[in-house]
Amino acid sequence: MQLAELNIAVPKYDLDDPRIAGFTTNIERINSLAGTMDGFVWMHKDETGHALYQPSPWPDAIVNMSVWQGAAELEHFVWNTVHKQFYNRKHEWFSTMKSHHFVMWWVEDGHKPTLNEAKERLDYLDAHGNTDHAFDWAHLPHVKLWQKQRCG
Repeated sequence: MQLAELNIAVPKYDLDDPRIAGFTTNIERINSLAGTMDGFVWMHKDETGHALYQPSPWPDAIVNMSVWQGAAELEHFVWNTVHKQFYNRKHEWFSTMKSHHFVMWWVEDGHKPTLNEAKERLDYLDAHGNTDHAFDWAHLPHVKLWQKQRCG
């Protein structure tokens, strides 16, 4: 099994607004870095090759979805690379969401999830909390870097 993840965010500004440029001018760099990481399998992209700007079930949100060999590899990318610097600035660029914005779930090796599948998992997490069907970092007892981030 491999680990799929979905992360959505509602920008506070239009994507061409200078106030969000610190994010938009670096997204390709961060996504490219993800593609070089051990354990990276796949990232959702539209037909033009963009990983962020595709139409989605969340009309006001930007979307990132990827598949990893496991949770440890995703955890390392999120919390031990330059990605963490951008995560730490998310409140500058994105609105606080009332529902979950991040979900993970296990997929068969080689499966490329759809955005509709991801929406179902995110909705399930909102409705039922952490389960084996849809979960966040707290459901994975062997990964702990997210806790240090929350406390820091």
